[in-house]
Parts: sequence; C-alpha cells; structure tokens
Amino acid sequence: MAVNGLTEADVVFLRELVLRRSAIVIDESKDYLIETRLEKLARDLNYANLGTLVADVRRDSGTITRQLIEALTTHETLFFRDVRPFDALKREILPPMIAARQASRQLTIWSAACSTGQEIFSVAMLLREQFPEVVNWPVRLYATDISGQVIERAAQGRFQQLEVNRGLPAAMLVKYFERDGVDWKIKDDIRRMVRFEQLNLLHNWPADLRPDIVLLRNVLIYFSVATKKELLTRVRHVLRPGGALMLGSAETTLGIDDSWERAPDSVTPWYRLPRSGP
Repeated sequence: MAVNGLTEADVVFLRELVLRRSAIVIDESKDYLIETRLEKLARDLNYANLGTLVADVRRDSGTITRQLIEALTTHETLFFRDVRPFDALKREILPPMIAARQASRQLTIWSAACSTGQEIFSVAMLLREQFPEVVNWPVRLYATDISGQVIERAAQGRFQQLEVNRGLPAAMLVKYFERDGVDWKIKDDIRRMVRFEQLNLLHNWPADLRPDIVLLRNVLIYFSVATKKELLTRVRHVLRPGGALMLGSAETTLGIDDSWERAPDSVTPWYRLPRSGP
C-alpha cells in the first residue's frame, strides 16, 4: 500500500540505493526515517508526493539522486553531545597527548562525520577553554561529511536559537558567538580553526591525513560488519602513534577489529592502539 505516494517497492529501492552509494544500512525497523526525511526534500523540490520524487530518482543519477542520498544520510548532532566524551578529551586524552607533542607543536583532530559542525566547534571551544598552551600551535581541526549541503552550512558557523540551546553552555554562547539576525554565528577566530570538506568515508582519504584523534561517533552503527571492519582498519593506518579513536556509546571495536584496545577506567569508551608514543 502506498503511503504519501511511496510504495513498498519504492522503499526497497531506496534502501538498496543508499547501500550502494554510501554503504549505510537502513533496515526495516528504520523505514519511517525514509518517509520523514524525504518529506522536506519533496516539498523543497515542489513534488506533489514522495512517489513522484522516487520516480524521478529512478530515472536520474545526478542532482536529485545526490540530494536524496544526502537527505537520508544526514544525522542529528548537537553541541557537546553526550558530555562524557568531551570530559574524556579534557581529562584523559588531550593532557598527555599535548605533553607528548611539545616538540612538534602539532595537533590534528578529525571529526569524520561532522554534520552541521557542532561536534568540531565543541572541540575548538574546549581547546580554547582548557588548553591555552596550544593557542599558538598550528592546530588542525578537520571536519568531513558525506553531505555537501551540510558541509556548506557547517562552514558558515551559523546556528538557530534552538541549536545553541541544545548542549551549549550559556557562558560559551556569550564568549564564542555573536548575534546574526535571529541566529547566532560562531566568531571568526574559532571558525577559522576548522577545515571543512565533503568526504565519503568509503572513498579515498586525503593523502596527508595523519590525525592524532579521530571522532567517529555514532557512525559505525549505520554500516555492515564488513564496512565497519574496513573503516577501523583504515583509521588504524592513518592514526598517528599514541593517537585516540572515539566511537559512539553504542559502538565498539570488539569482535570487529581486535587491534584496538579500550582505554581502561575511562569516563566513556575510547580506543587506542597498543603501541604508544609521541
């Protein structure tokens, strides 16, 4: 039976399309996401219903298909999401790492599925608040996402009132943001700390990518076991010695890539390779 013009065959087609193009698995329990995320796209593109949108996608491999993939693979984010990972950065990961990097005075942090930028800007503010000694370092904050649309928005550093209300302490809002009409815009000195780029994690990564910390949070849950294994292997190959990998609270390397070890006695799960060093 068609719902908003969307048939069961359309849903199967969309699941398979997303899997082919992004390796993201949308199982049957999440079919509701297809309808809810595509309704806005259909309205924006002036389609009468989802069925006519999907009919055009079946005939098109260009712009409409790209916009549909981006709509279905864009995930929710917020400032200082889940709190504890940022406590781990502040207390457990960054202090010894910064001490070990004193000679090179270099630090690279990669937000590998950054969405609209709240995560990487949270990291930037954390560095400014807690680690003033790295202000004059060539700190590299690298943020990527499969969606070009959200990357463009993230690079602007502009957020609605509702977005800054979610997770962002009031003191940081006052200190690091300024009014921009009805919205808030992060100050230029923080925005310039971050380099945003569109990147499909299954495609080629930049040749010079050598992060100290990789934030791959709430990403693996959307992939098959084989794709999880591939991504964890690739992270392992680019991570600098002594580096750290942060996953979402529902994610783990256990049983997927046992080269990683979980940091003991941490406030939240994070992972490292057994061999450590500067």
